[in-house]
Amino acid sequence: MPTFKLDDREIPFEPGDTVIRAAWRQGIEIPHYCWHPGLSVAANCRMCLVEIRSGNPVRLPVLRWDETRRAWVDDEKPKLQPACQYPASEGLEVSTRSEHVRRAQAAVQELLLLNHPVDCPICDQAGECKLQDYWLEHQARLKRKKTEPVHKPKAVRFGPTIVYDAERCILCTRCVRFCNEIVGDPVLSVRERGNRGEIVLAPGRELDHGYTLMTEHVCPVGALTSRDFRFKARVWLLRTAPGICTGCATGCNTWVDYDPRTGRVMRLRPRDNLEVNRFWMCDDGMLSYRQLEQGRLWTGAIGRGPDRIECAVGSVVEKAARALASVPSRRTAVVLSAGQSCEDNTAAVRFAREVLGTDRLYLAARGGWRGDDILRNRDDNPNTAGARLAAGGDLDGVEGLLEDVLAGEVEAVVALGHACREDVAALAPLARLAVVVVLASHESPLSEVASFVIPVATWAEQSGSYVNAKGMRQRFARAVPPPAGVRTAWETLAAMARASGKVLDVSDLEPRAPTAVGGARAVEARP
Repeated sequence: MPTFKLDDREIPFEPGDTVIRAAWRQGIEIPHYCWHPGLSVAANCRMCLVEIRSGNPVRLPVLRWDETRRAWVDDEKPKLQPACQYPASEGLEVSTRSEHVRRAQAAVQELLLLNHPVDCPICDQAGECKLQDYWLEHQARLKRKKTEPVHKPKAVRFGPTIVYDAERCILCTRCVRFCNEIVGDPVLSVRERGNRGEIVLAPGRELDHGYTLMTEHVCPVGALTSRDFRFKARVWLLRTAPGICTGCATGCNTWVDYDPRTGRVMRLRPRDNLEVNRFWMCDDGMLSYRQLEQGRLWTGAIGRGPDRIECAVGSVVEKAARALASVPSRRTAVVLSAGQSCEDNTAAVRFAREVLGTDRLYLAARGGWRGDDILRNRDDNPNTAGARLAAGGDLDGVEGLLEDVLAGEVEAVVALGHACREDVAALAPLARLAVVVVLASHESPLSEVASFVIPVATWAEQSGSYVNAKGMRQRFARAVPPPAGVRTAWETLAAMARASGKVLDVSDLEPRAPTAVGGARAVEARP
């Protein structure tokens, strides 16, 4: 692979790479605002100026103040080039540390901050703002401007999810390019020029497409803020764990930001993975963390309707195990979940075959999702492929289970009750069975018709993996601890097996089926 020198370091590059993209691939950050690896090159912020030292670099005549002679003298300086636009080539020598580059970066930073309000204490971007970071690194001095800054509109409602502060905007145009190039909806544009410029909405429009939070996320400063996260938390108080979005079968890679003091997940951000979601996420995916606290099951329960009573989890596990033992194994069914992890589903398959002695497996899945051609997969379940991989083939849905119940072939059910597309009325045949054990983290139609409800950990409270629509197995890490007494579904199934006097092997929960859906092996996703 060809290389060039960046500050005396050899940097490999691919055909068509610019200097900044090749450096970015090697984990080297050249200061920038307007450049983004997933967007077109604008080269308007000029923060990424570098000095080209190879070949015959262009030099410009300048006047330089000579302190000794106390006069302006003729001099020369190199013509600096934007690294986001300058093509990488074999033998190229680039400097990002020369005195000329440092002076240019400080000048650009000072220009951008001339009219920028110093409201960092109340700005949501504080702590992850490039203006703050680069000021400390490249300028680190007070403004020299003594006149009143230019004032612009503040707290402008751009749409149901985004607020815009024009005074903080540096007109990098990332948001404009994202809407145009990724979403295909040119709802944003630039009005006026120079220090009068600002981002505006198209006449009669709102910022209301399916990727508005991503439009805010690409903003390098605090000009665009999310109404969901606005004034909610300070980022330096949060901790982060790698996650996988549970919104659909795309399996977008995420960063899960949580508050370790309260054990609450505060937001989701996209985690770069060029093979899966590149740099993006949709609004529904970024807001899916809200579901963690909505309809949460905190305690176990036995019975239905007005006769349902809350019980300790351990007590429900033992009584459910005894109830299952009274039903012939050939008339017991196990329902896997397209929304729960590979580990949970693998344990459920082994529980069916090794503990209950049945091979009646079904699959519960959500429905009613609207996909698109950007990121949103038509399947709104994160692990349909993983559940089928664990079972070793295709599975009948809940519809098939209901038919078998009505036919008298199924008398007891153990279900991973993440969610299903059927409502409570459609699940009425299950409500007639004496033994319906549901392991779920949240209320769902399945938990409503269950005779034994056992709460289990959410995706944020465990480590595991999903297999996405491409057959890629992707791992996620636990962010927050589960409530007291609540364990993962696979641990709960192991406890039910022990209560039955049997042993469920959960030492290795890799799916044992040889192939993934469509004949393709499940492979680990590479970030």
